[in-house]
Parts: sequence; structure tokens; C-alpha cells
Amino acid sequence: MDSIFINGLRVFAYHGVNPEEKENGQTFVIDLTVEVDLSVAGQTDDLNDTVSYARIAKTVIACFTAEKYDLLERAAQVVCETVLRQYKKIRAVEITLKKPEAPVKADFGWMGVRLRRERDA
Repeated sequence: MDSIFINGLRVFAYHGVNPEEKENGQTFVIDLTVEVDLSVAGQTDDLNDTVSYARIAKTVIACFTAEKYDLLERAAQVVCETVLRQYKKIRAVEITLKKPEAPVKADFGWMGVRLRRERDA
């Protein structure tokens, strides 16, 4: 299956279980891979035959910032559901949601979750 990648999308949002995370917010980093058949677009060179990564990015930002969630698992699930619902050509979506400023007393690059969701057959 062919894929479209959006990596390192930085989004400021208010997710977390601690009250200060919901009040002050923080930057999250999203890596997204969507599986879609790109063979027609590869032949026609027509944007209508693919899925615009710019539109996908706008969708991800909008749904990721629309609510405040306690868990990254829920925020990532909502992104997957929204992308699959809005873009019928997409067969599967994988998200890695990174929280580089997680309130953990340790030296780390980021903490996060990875989910993969597929369109129901």
C-alpha cells in the first residue's frame, strides 16, 4: 500500500491529567502516516486523484485542538477516527503522538503513544 507522511507536526494543545497541563498547555509533536492508493495520482498528476497532505494537516490540527483530553490515547484515537471519516480514500492511519514536555522528572526526548486504525471493510 502507498503512503502519505506528515512528520513533526507541532501543535499547541491542552491535553494531560494535571490541571496545569489543561491551563497552560504545551506543544505536542504528531507523526502521521496514511495508507492510500496513489497509483492513479501517479499517472494523472491530478490533486483530485490523491489526498492533499495540506488538508490532512489542517484536519489533524483542528480535531486535536478542539477538545481537552486527559489521555494521549484518547487524543490520538480522535485524530484517527476523524481522518478516516473525512477522507474516504484513506484505508488506514497511523499516528505517533509525542509529548516532549511531559511532566515527568526524568531526562527524555519525548513520551507518547502510537495507534494504527484501519477503515472497516
